[in-house]
Amino acid sequence: MRFETSNIGPVFVVKVLDHRISADVATQFKQEVISYMERGNHTIVLDLSQVNFIDSCGLGALIASLKAVGSDGQLVICGLQDAVAGIFKLTRMDRVIRLFASSHDAAAALDETSLLAHQA
Repeated sequence: MRFETSNIGPVFVVKVLDHRISADVATQFKQEVISYMERGNHTIVLDLSQVNFIDSCGLGALIASLKAVGSDGQLVICGLQDAVAGIFKLTRMDRVIRLFASSHDAAAALDETSLLAHQA
């Protein structure tokens, strides 16, 4: 799997450059996302704008990544193409993981959430 990473303020953005997240790459995908967290990136946006197919193993890898973040961080997704968004709705993943149109929308929401948590 190929990834491109960047930061938008304190938010770490991981853009998936492959078009598929399926059984053959799901384990690698999960391990890579978890490794970003282990390196101290606890507020992560997964940009799936290049992904046009995800299967049940890919969804499982997303859930495992979300669980790995735990209560210490945040993991959200942005840029879903129609086919992938349909799978998220069908499986109700859209109720499990927060979705945003773009990485900038996601980063703004996460940064605001982070600020509110620090003020409390």
